[in-house]
Amino acid sequence: MDIRKLLEIAVESNASDLHLVVGSPPTLRIDGELVVMELDKLTPEKNKEMICSILNEVQKAKFEQEWELDFSMSIPGISRFRVNIYRSKDNVEAAFRIVGLRMKQPEELGLPLIINEFCRKRSGLVLVTGPTGVGKTTTMNSMIDLINRERSCRIVIIEDPIEYIHEHKKSIVIQREVYSDTRTFAAALVHSLRQDPNVICVGEMRDLETISTALTAAETGHLVLATLHTPDAIQTIDRVIDVFPPHAQTQIRIVLASAIEGVISQQLLPRIDGAGRVLTTEVLIATPALRNVIREAKTEQIPTIMQTNADLGMQMMDTSLKDLYVKNIISYETAISRVKDISHFKSLLMKSGKQFR
Repeated sequence: MDIRKLLEIAVESNASDLHLVVGSPPTLRIDGELVVMELDKLTPEKNKEMICSILNEVQKAKFEQEWELDFSMSIPGISRFRVNIYRSKDNVEAAFRIVGLRMKQPEELGLPLIINEFCRKRSGLVLVTGPTGVGKTTTMNSMIDLINRERSCRIVIIEDPIEYIHEHKKSIVIQREVYSDTRTFAAALVHSLRQDPNVICVGEMRDLETISTALTAAETGHLVLATLHTPDAIQTIDRVIDVFPPHAQTQIRIVLASAIEGVISQQLLPRIDGAGRVLTTEVLIATPALRNVIREAKTEQIPTIMQTNADLGMQMMDTSLKDLYVKNIISYETAISRVKDISHFKSLLMKSGKQFR
């Protein structure tokens, strides 16, 4: 069986990932769980042959030199894939993330309506956060597509690697891939400010220089969308500030308080009916009160602000989990395994009239 056929099966199985690991059969990740395919175990020779068959000469040379390789690829009519090739115990192995060909709209993904309002902002910083594999890139690209369909502007996207391909609609969309079109996120972000952008999208804010430049861009009249590997809104705010040296943090709090427009933290959870996974979200919206607690280094007050401003579209993760459980979309066990404050979660259930264990 060749790699194209394995990828076709992965797409047909609605898998999120395909793993090719020596000593194991090809393995899919479906609804968050690993599913081993009923095939022979992969040998070092077979695995290397399959993986190298999709590489061009430049990619082969780069992998031989660096022993790591990230890129994206397409199978026409099937899907796009994000690929990571690596070495393990002197074997060549790979992980494929299925991206898809069609851009889903926010409502299809189950995103809250406030996402549309974030996309219509003319400037400011909007962050999409969560652990690996919860669809942050999908969410960000869905937002980009919404802007592309609704607004006439210039969008610059910086990714590693490029996953979704955007056509020019109402907007002009420039997509730059790190290590292919530019050296680093930070360098591409700095130069993007000289490319007449209205919207700048950063695949991941990884370091101080990238975060600093993103804040500058948001503060100077651009809408900046970016992702971070943080689990909730409070830790997102703290992470942005803590990356700076202590002597600079007071000033950064002032800048962030002015620039931030919203934070969407998300998780993907297994549905109780077994029909895939469902998105659960935490939403933080910039209000005068929020900007004030950021400036004054009182981020511990953010949960209170979120709870008292639910009518604006703010939502804590525990509330989203409660709603999904009350609607019988997720199980109690799934919900309770992700809540941050069990006593608060149970009080929410009591108010809803839903029984709990």
